[in-house]
Amino acid sequence: MKIYDDKHIKNVAFVGAHKSGKTTLAETMLFEAGLVNRRGSVENKNTVSDYHEIEHERETSVYATPLHTEWRNYKINIIDTPGLDDFIGEIASTMHVADSIVTVINAQHGVEIGTEIIWEYVDRYGRPSLFVINQIDNPNADYDESYKSIVELVGKNAVKIQYPLVVDKAQCIIDVLKMKMYKFGPDGGKPEKLEIPANQQSLANELHNELVEKAAENDEALMELFFEKGTLNEDEMREGIKKGMLNHELFPVFCVSALNDMGTGRLMGFIDNVAPCAADLKPEQSVEGKTIECKPSAPTSLFIFKTLFEPNLGQISFFKVKSGEIKQNDKLENSRNEEIEILNQLYIMDGKNREQVEKLSAGDIGATLKLKFTKTNDTLRVKGSDITIKPINYPEARINKAVIAADKNDEEKLNEALKKINIQDPTVNIKYSKELKQMILSCQGELHLATIDWTLQNVYGIKAEFEQPRVAYRETIQRSSTTSYKHKKQSGGSGQFGEVHMKIEPWFEGMPEPEGFNIRGKEVVDLDWGGKLVFYNCIVGGVIDARYLPSVLKGILEVMEEGPLTKSYARDIRVMLFDGKMHAVDSNDISFKIAGAHAFKAAFLDAKPKLLEPIHELTVKVPEELMGNVMTDLQSRRSIILGMDSDGKYQTIKSKTPLAEMYKYSTTLRSITQGRGSFSTKFSNFELVPNNVQEELVKNGS
Repeated sequence: MKIYDDKHIKNVAFVGAHKSGKTTLAETMLFEAGLVNRRGSVENKNTVSDYHEIEHERETSVYATPLHTEWRNYKINIIDTPGLDDFIGEIASTMHVADSIVTVINAQHGVEIGTEIIWEYVDRYGRPSLFVINQIDNPNADYDESYKSIVELVGKNAVKIQYPLVVDKAQCIIDVLKMKMYKFGPDGGKPEKLEIPANQQSLANELHNELVEKAAENDEALMELFFEKGTLNEDEMREGIKKGMLNHELFPVFCVSALNDMGTGRLMGFIDNVAPCAADLKPEQSVEGKTIECKPSAPTSLFIFKTLFEPNLGQISFFKVKSGEIKQNDKLENSRNEEIEILNQLYIMDGKNREQVEKLSAGDIGATLKLKFTKTNDTLRVKGSDITIKPINYPEARINKAVIAADKNDEEKLNEALKKINIQDPTVNIKYSKELKQMILSCQGELHLATIDWTLQNVYGIKAEFEQPRVAYRETIQRSSTTSYKHKKQSGGSGQFGEVHMKIEPWFEGMPEPEGFNIRGKEVVDLDWGGKLVFYNCIVGGVIDARYLPSVLKGILEVMEEGPLTKSYARDIRVMLFDGKMHAVDSNDISFKIAGAHAFKAAFLDAKPKLLEPIHELTVKVPEELMGNVMTDLQSRRSIILGMDSDGKYQTIKSKTPLAEMYKYSTTLRSITQGRGSFSTKFSNFELVPNNVQEELVKNGS
């Protein structure tokens, strides 16, 4: 295969809402360039990018899939991404290595909630972007409304390069950059290039002039040319558009029918001639603060942005060459662990197909097999070059499930499979909760969970069961209580004896020191699970030797680790140990630990104990017309509405919602909003559980 330099490699990510046509567009581009002889389709399960069995079953993209095509001496690397926000991790990975973003819009629906979620990532990264309004030949297509929705999303810097037109029942596209009309036959393909019809000249001229002005705005020299000549030629316009894209201040809008191969070639030509390459982008800064130059002459560095496990190949690591060049059998150092990796094989991947290459240059995307010490987010570099590429920041998980193997004999296999799934998809988190005594799997939503379950069954042969996780409640007290406990045990020889008297109270930040006690010492314990225990030594006259006080504290902490109400962690209590007795022979550490535990437990149960539940800040974005249904559902979940903000056609609702009421919220919201709603959640604080809820929880012992 031909080796391309950094100026002739274009890395584009196809993003957009579910069913916008990204996979079909990628397939058509490969067909147009002659890399495939026949176009596959999602329905026929034979596209290059959607090749996984689960994607065939669901007829939708689940993974971000790298492809490539070659067009007029340029190499275009395409990454086809999923459109559902459950798979947002795939999009986050892609953003880290794409040079330009192609956002595909379904002309029947315009900008959808999925588009908006993805755009937040595009905007955050500030990547050069263009829009493609797809399915323009569909009877229900509405180009004008679709364009209007793009303007609502990104502002007036969305500028038309093309608009669709039907002439003599033939689908046409007016291109106001080239000032030509492309007329397509019923089967699409190569169009007939014609002059713009007389009845379209006025509109085309108006859009052309608007495009000229937008292009000129992005460069002082071009602005001077524009004032001097009153216009710009096509090459000057291309230069201005490119600079506007690099500044993330100009968003060209194209139109195509990917299904019927209309406008695809022109789009590829624009990507070649105008869309920025990696070398055009502002140089990245490494973690160490060094500039990473996207040049073949710079020290070699690779960034691993994706890992896959394929049954016949093992681990595939996808990388972008951030600087320098990489050749087969090169040795590079992993910046995280300083291990040396040998890249025995280099590939260009097109879905499941791979083509071996000898070398890849700065800006290019490739893959290698069976790296021993490297995973997603790692940097491979020339030893001694001191470059670490900034990692991908993955979104927080939105749902949690307790997971166990249906067959206990499969527990070890399940753990190994989940580790591999986490390596392949870092938005899947696995951890054992000592508090809940459960293995907790965290992911992006119910659809995401369904793909994990499918993978466990069909790839690893493991049947897993997913349950609602126990809720991590906390226990505390609401009033003071004074108790004592004597531990006495005699069984021949030395026995056990310890007696303690203590008062316990609720603790809060800034409260005054206790009155009526002779305070000899104070220990503030920051509890691992949040909150505090404040322990006062108020012993007078040496009735308990100071060496036994740590044992009393240890006994108290053991009770707090399994609270008396529901065995949940206890917090925010202060203890005044003010009296007791000891025996010269029988007293020891274990005696005072037991006495301290029993006294504390008795005082706790007498101090009007109360359960606290975790409260999450829940932010929900929904179409305005569906807000009432969402609000009703939130209120049924004991939510407190904090506020509502208007956001175009959408409303953003902010609430505080108990975690116990969030189970399966992802599924409910999808159902209520027909998939047009989205949400995010984060822990806020602990609050008192209502009495009726507490009674039920104490009754059930959880």
